[in-house]
Amino acid sequence: MISIALDGPAGAGKSTVAKGVAKELGYIYVDTGALYRAVGLHFLRKGIDTNLNCDVEAELKEISIDIKFVKNEQKVFLNGEDVSNEIRTPDASMMASAVSAKPPVRAFLLEMQRKLARENNVLMDGRDIGTVVLPNATLKFFVTASAEERANRRYKELIEKGMKVEYSEVYDDIVTRDYNDSHREIAPLKPAEDSIMFDTTGNTLEESIELLKTAINERLESK
Repeated sequence: MISIALDGPAGAGKSTVAKGVAKELGYIYVDTGALYRAVGLHFLRKGIDTNLNCDVEAELKEISIDIKFVKNEQKVFLNGEDVSNEIRTPDASMMASAVSAKPPVRAFLLEMQRKLARENNVLMDGRDIGTVVLPNATLKFFVTASAEERANRRYKELIEKGMKVEYSEVYDDIVTRDYNDSHREIAPLKPAEDSIMFDTTGNTLEESIELLKTAINERLESK
């Protein structure tokens, strides 16, 4: 099986670009951030804040997460409920960052991610795919863009979904999450030593998809 690891900060375009490239290559796209968001959504629904002053392992025993692929699109189910849209809110984003710093949560989701890669050709994106989840991935990319561009993209995405948000709020969330993700003790956000840098600043979605697809094909052909 071929595994392509895509890491990078929030809003860099990993998910959208990876989804487009996976479709063209015929691979399964796996958005691991959605799994952490689903866990975070459970904590939000329980009224637990980002300090997570609770028994995390006990809460995990109440969680069942399933991934289903419908027309090559990943759908995430939390305890049998399709939460694919609800996990995209700013609150779910911040909670995902909080729960992802907890070792029990990472252990809870790790085998699920590795099993998908063992059984399918995948493009898998997240924060530590190339460094922790799939350290032996066929190819590794670190996808990034400026904080301003990432905030603008996320802002437009949320507005298109009918959510009432301010650009300043989205930008602050991006900066805060960058700091939290890169400074956490467990699996901090950083490029793998053998990753290829891929900056999407200034690119259209179509340009980024084409550039990444070309980069992948050229490197697979040379292996």
